[in-house]
Amino acid sequence: MTTIDHLSLGVADVPAARAFYDRVLETLGIRCLASGDGFAAFGRDRIAFLLLTPFDGGPASAGNGAHVAFAAPDREAVAKAHAAGLDAGAIDEGAPSVRAAYPMPGVFAAYLRDPWGNKIELVHGGFSV
Repeated sequence: MTTIDHLSLGVADVPAARAFYDRVLETLGIRCLASGDGFAAFGRDRIAFLLLTPFDGGPASAGNGAHVAFAAPDREAVAKAHAAGLDAGAIDEGAPSVRAAYPMPGVFAAYLRDPWGNKIELVHGGFSV
């Protein structure tokens, strides 16, 4: 059994956010599995990541110190997803490279800030190996 059932990010404009994440996540083999009024749900074989409008009706905001890490099948996929994110309007938060901060060697990751301020990581060789 997995530890995390799913993760979600709040966004003000779900269709625009879905278009952004479609471009970035397709390079990792992740696709939108379901969508509707106020949500888009992504995964490989099951829903694991959602984009939602905030249920309280308040503005969506990025969490300070929070990020979502997407597992990449290889280093090339990390680089492609990072480039796709920049092309789709993300801000670079860390170019693709080996990350010494991980407790295991050889972890390759990149970081982006999506157009709504959410921080995402694209990682190969991280904790989900």
